[in-house]
Amino acid sequence: MPPKLPAAVKTYYDTLAAIEGAGAANEGATRSAFQNLLSAWGQPHRLTVLAEQTIDGTRKRPIRLDGILVDEMHNRRGFWEAKDTGDDLDAEVIKKIAAGYPLSNMLFENTRRGVLYQDGARRVEADLRNPAQLQMILNEFVGYEPAGIADFRRAVTRFREDVPHLAATLTTLIDDARRNNPAFRAALAAFLDMCRKALNPATTEAEVEDMLKQHILTERIFRSIFQNAAFVRRNAVAGELEQMVDALTSRAFSRESFLRQLDYFYQPIEDRARGIEDYAEKQDLLRTLYEQFFQAYSTRAADTHGIVYTPPEIVRWMVASVEQALQREFGLGLAAEGVHIIDPCVGTGTFVMELLRRIPTSLLEPKYLRELHANEVLLLPYYIAAQNIEHAFYERTNQYAPFPGICFADTLDITQEPQPQLPGFAPENSLRVEEQKKAPIRVVIGNPPYNVGQENENDNNK
Repeated sequence: MPPKLPAAVKTYYDTLAAIEGAGAANEGATRSAFQNLLSAWGQPHRLTVLAEQTIDGTRKRPIRLDGILVDEMHNRRGFWEAKDTGDDLDAEVIKKIAAGYPLSNMLFENTRRGVLYQDGARRVEADLRNPAQLQMILNEFVGYEPAGIADFRRAVTRFREDVPHLAATLTTLIDDARRNNPAFRAALAAFLDMCRKALNPATTEAEVEDMLKQHILTERIFRSIFQNAAFVRRNAVAGELEQMVDALTSRAFSRESFLRQLDYFYQPIEDRARGIEDYAEKQDLLRTLYEQFFQAYSTRAADTHGIVYTPPEIVRWMVASVEQALQREFGLGLAAEGVHIIDPCVGTGTFVMELLRRIPTSLLEPKYLRELHANEVLLLPYYIAAQNIEHAFYERTNQYAPFPGICFADTLDITQEPQPQLPGFAPENSLRVEEQKKAPIRVVIGNPPYNVGQENENDNNK
């Protein structure tokens, strides 16, 4: 008696038989059967199949993949391309390689044969009509993890364990500096005063210290991933925080020696960032690091501020739906002159970047400079969003321009009083808030944070 087939494999063969029995053999008809099989096979490895994905290929041109296999940390673990049953698979593979399809872990199949490339070389071939060979190539595909990703995953896991201790150590250093370092005391008081006048009158000293600790622990990550050494000078808020870091390090504390103990974490990230050329993949990397950092640094903050961000596929659907509603109700598109759009909880900028992708190039610059608005209350996503949005504009126009529409503010409770003119980042931020308040906002789009899972009203953590 032949061995019993796994349920996913049996379903795959039964589905193919039904499709082909109905006279269909093209990729569009058969693709969903293999996608379902691949999804089931990836589940034990905590892998998800993202269908119909466009990425930058190895030849720097966009390519459309039938699927990308991603893990829970948003790492792209594999790529899948389906072809028609009657296609000459080897000839199709040659065409796809010439077009720039990635070969790090790439599975080509036409329901009859499968060809798997790993590390740029042809590794495995299989007769997919043979259940044993089908399972063998699936196991090779979903079980593969490049060394760089494995190192990255281990580093992130360890970092999550270490973050509370590192933050506690920084708290001790800051407390000592507050007592014994007048320069730091003055810098802390000045920054707190700015935040209260320019951002939110209720800002506390503890919140400012949190911002400082987050900045110290993560600034190197942003520099390395964005490959932007001028980051701390160009970003107004980062520049102000750097003044506090300078004061903190003016005595015994050395940022370099303190952060050296995190080399096990930074170096795999930097190695991984150097190997990524597709900016969307860099955004996935940043989103992973941000989620992991906050879940470890402050679970409460992660819950309150919705640290797990909206998937890009949902963002695209939401923006397209808003465009349809705008056309239906007002006869206008999102790109139309005078249509001001705001994301009041911008996170890492995903919604604004999707807007930038949809707006025609000829209309993009005035929209970017005058009619797009965004707010963020947390420091780290504010950093990421500003750079992501500016990079998205650069990609579309081949010119850099700072995004003037982003405000660092209490996103859901911007003060109604005119903003005072203060040194540092405050004048720029205050003016942006005032401009935003005067803007004729027509579209509000985004995903506001709300902790629907709160079970006890006493937590006050919605």
